[in-house]
Amino acid sequence: MKKIAVITGASSGIGREFALQISRKYKSIEEIWLIARRTDRLEELKKEIHGKTVRILSLDLTDEGDIQLYKSLLERQNPAVRILVNAAGYGIIGHFNRLSYEENLGMIDLNCKALTAITYLTLPYMSHPSNIIHMASAAAFLPQPSFAVYAATKSMVLSFSRALNQELFDEGISVTAVCPGPVETEFFDIAEKHCKTKSYKNLFRVDAAHVVRKALLDAFYYKDVSVYGASMNALRTVSSVIPHSVMMPFLR
Repeated sequence: MKKIAVITGASSGIGREFALQISRKYKSIEEIWLIARRTDRLEELKKEIHGKTVRILSLDLTDEGDIQLYKSLLERQNPAVRILVNAAGYGIIGHFNRLSYEENLGMIDLNCKALTAITYLTLPYMSHPSNIIHMASAAAFLPQPSFAVYAATKSMVLSFSRALNQELFDEGISVTAVCPGPVETEFFDIAEKHCKTKSYKNLFRVDAAHVVRKALLDAFYYKDVSVYGASMNALRTVSSVIPHSVMMPFLR
């Protein structure tokens, strides 16, 4: 069976960076499956990946029909999935009742439902040694007023990943939740469609390449959580000690 990596949300940002770094670092990976809706972006990325076969899957992971297309492809190809990166996701800043019904439910559908579906369908094709990497967020560490649904979805990803990491331990499959703070990507093009990011958060923006490099290293060492940077590690520690009821008014 050919050894492959599967990356969702590969058309931009962190997903794109995962594709580039995996293609360079993992000699044993023979083929990379790139999943996203924007075919043109995936075609551009394919040109930057050398020495690997690249399969482009133009799928909308909130569409059940497209999820079934992915399932069928796995069944036909029967690959050995060595790395699964669930990087597809988005967030929209604003009070819950001021965002549309579609915006609120869309975050849940992509960030949680699609991630769960792709993980479930891919797991039968994974064995020791394999890595699952889920993009969570530092927003998972505590509730976020004006980012309520997004933070809740990432809290689910963090909790799910850590539990699944324990379930799969004996099978030699690690599950790592990546929890960065603000990252310099196109994420904010969508996130800020109604409201701007709080100004203090811009002070903590980091480069996607650094986040991905640490995530791959942490996954290699079977860590269940990957947090890049001193500030986000501090937030994780503080949010585990100070009651959230005390911290949330400051975030508001």
